[in-house]
Amino acid sequence: MIQDRTFGNRLFDTVNAAVLILVALCTVLPFVYVLAVSFTDPHEVAKGGMILFPTRFSLAAYEYIFSTDTLVKSLGVSIYVTVVGTFINLLFTSLLAYPLAKPHFRGRQVILLGVLFTMLFSGGMIPSYFVVKELGMTNTLWSLMIPSAISAFNLIVLRNFFQQIPDGLEDSAKIDGCSDLDILFRIVLPLSLPALATFGLFYAVAHWNTFFSAILYINDHNKWPVQVLLREIVILAQSRIGETSFEESLIQPLTIRMAVIVFATVPILLVYPFLQKHFAKGVLLGSVKG
Repeated sequence: MIQDRTFGNRLFDTVNAAVLILVALCTVLPFVYVLAVSFTDPHEVAKGGMILFPTRFSLAAYEYIFSTDTLVKSLGVSIYVTVVGTFINLLFTSLLAYPLAKPHFRGRQVILLGVLFTMLFSGGMIPSYFVVKELGMTNTLWSLMIPSAISAFNLIVLRNFFQQIPDGLEDSAKIDGCSDLDILFRIVLPLSLPALATFGLFYAVAHWNTFFSAILYINDHNKWPVQVLLREIVILAQSRIGETSFEESLIQPLTIRMAVIVFATVPILLVYPFLQKHFAKGVLLGSVKG
């Protein structure tokens, strides 16, 4: 029989729940503040204080950032880079992780050591730029996707996940005449959806937040992703300080920055609910084997 919970156990659970609720509030409050300020009239924000709900609702900040169609174009660029780039990441990572998971693959230790080497050392910014330039990818969206096609850490974890798939499934498929690629795409990858969803989310967030690579490789402002354009919008808003009154110049850039943060964060947050089920399983990769 299960013994009754003692007073100490109940006290621990109560204190633990209170601490977790406090931590959750500390995590959520900054997002609530950013969202509230972005929808609040600048004159109300100028009064100071913590704003958790818009006292005077205003869309001025969003009207400013959407004053041209350039933002819509950059949003399309970011969506394209995120979708296509994530597909390339998952494809290339799977194609390399699968043979490295097979003991009979010749030279896999050498390749694996090369992958591990890239986790400790990198060529640096200038050599990377010359590689991209010599491949003719400068000022193209490929420069934001191809150089980061494979993450060494994700590759190793996915390799370990592939090693946990029973060999009997692959042996039976080979008896039926399946090639290695057929086994990978028809058996291994469907069984690896939790892992692919987890790494897909990691890759997608990285592509959506692409900033430095775009500044380094992209010169055409029509090909800027949303993060780079939003930075330019904030800088432009800051430059208006001398053209407005003191109160407006002090607070308008703040409301615009908050609107920029909301605009850049919300789209990627909307993707998470669709991957939550697989993500919860994928975070336990490699913890249980058998």
